[in-house]
Amino acid sequence: MDDAAVAPNKLLDGVHFIAGSFRDGAGERLPVQDPATGEVIGHIAAATLEEVDAAVAAARAAFRPWAALPPKARAAALHRLGDRIASDALAMARLMTREQGKPVNEAKGEILKLAEACHFYAEEATRVHGEIIPNDQPGFQSLVVREPVGVVGAITPWNYPAELVGWKLCASLAAGCTIIIKPAELTPFTALAIAAKAAEAGIPSGVVNVVTGKGSVVGQALVDHPDVDKIAFTGSSAVGLHIQQTCPRIKRLSLELGGNCPMIVTASADIAAAVKGAVRRGFRNCGQICIAINRIYVARPVYDAFVEQLGAGADALSVANGLVQPDADLGAMASGEPLAKTEAHLADALGKGARLVAGGAAPEGAEYADGHFFRPTVVADCTHAMQVMTEETFGPLVGVAPFDDLDEAIRLANDTPYGLASYVYARDLVEVQTLSAGLDYGNVAINNVDAGIMNAPYGGRKQSGVGYEHGREGLLEYFNFKHVRLHHGVGA
Repeated sequence: MDDAAVAPNKLLDGVHFIAGSFRDGAGERLPVQDPATGEVIGHIAAATLEEVDAAVAAARAAFRPWAALPPKARAAALHRLGDRIASDALAMARLMTREQGKPVNEAKGEILKLAEACHFYAEEATRVHGEIIPNDQPGFQSLVVREPVGVVGAITPWNYPAELVGWKLCASLAAGCTIIIKPAELTPFTALAIAAKAAEAGIPSGVVNVVTGKGSVVGQALVDHPDVDKIAFTGSSAVGLHIQQTCPRIKRLSLELGGNCPMIVTASADIAAAVKGAVRRGFRNCGQICIAINRIYVARPVYDAFVEQLGAGADALSVANGLVQPDADLGAMASGEPLAKTEAHLADALGKGARLVAGGAAPEGAEYADGHFFRPTVVADCTHAMQVMTEETFGPLVGVAPFDDLDEAIRLANDTPYGLASYVYARDLVEVQTLSAGLDYGNVAINNVDAGIMNAPYGGRKQSGVGYEHGREGLLEYFNFKHVRLHHGVGA
């Protein structure tokens, strides 16, 4: 992996991973850029429909033999995969930084979480239990059996190019499914590196496949394909809705979509802890995460103190080329598109009366000139007339507004079509109970900002998607349930 970390094109340029091996792609070459420098670091091949067919055929051929293996054998393969990923975490992290922009230390943490997912689902693979359901007459028994869905098409985004592949890959393989991964065109090399680790781990040919290209073509080809039994997608709500609307036949869907996540800080909160949490979850990965804190509602008695401390916390964060400074707090944004949206939301807020508290521009210096950099930015005195409070920015911009009572805070927090994650800082137990019950979100984190952990279900509601990842529930998304009603005659 060391060569790939320095120059991805040496090993992974223009290839797909199909039927257990890398093969040169036949389609158009698309450049992949380092977002910190603008340098072209390699190319992907836009998969042709014939190559998508080949990947699906390989996954279909591998499905029955893989599903027939004892769960312990699939678990052993996932453990081997996790071990190989963890042992090469730094090189894989450097590769990720070159194509995605996040600092190396943060990228390494993501790689290690991918390894953790391998081990978690390896353990879950051996715990897939059915049920025996009593019948209403003697001599009968009902068995509920869980069987793998089949071939999975995984369409993954650029913000977490290892973890968001891993959640789908590991759950699929643990359940006995096979998978074709279509990574984002901005960050393809991390997925291809994961495929290389799958081969090293001895995962059979065709069980894991990776095809690259644009989502509108290659991703849609997986959605349309009659031999793909399930689509697992993470990305924007608009694309998720398009997938749902364009499926040409009934197909299982898991859609993990947009966020626009709120945080509520009450008068009883530990303000220092709330500020620390807001800085971490608001600006980590430059805010390019679906559970990022986009908007904060603060009780009026503590509003000024919170805003002042949040601005200071944002200003204290370091921004740098994450390959040169591995321990930087923020690296480059992944591309010009989220940067432009961040700048547009900031201009909209300031134009409608928001107060700039911190950031507001790119950092100064020649080392930032060619990259997609932006300082972590805080705007205060916001209203719901502003985009920063009503749309998902997906950038290092947080809006803050005061509230006067809990009903108002809940109403403002729920005033969104999204329902992925929300955050609360409060020490009064009545406030904690009132807010946790009133927030219409799939995940509510109280006095912490880790809304998702590996062994608990993670998913949204409303326009934030359908289905779950993480936990046992994430594994069950890759099973069909079969009811077997048996007449054995005993006791009849």
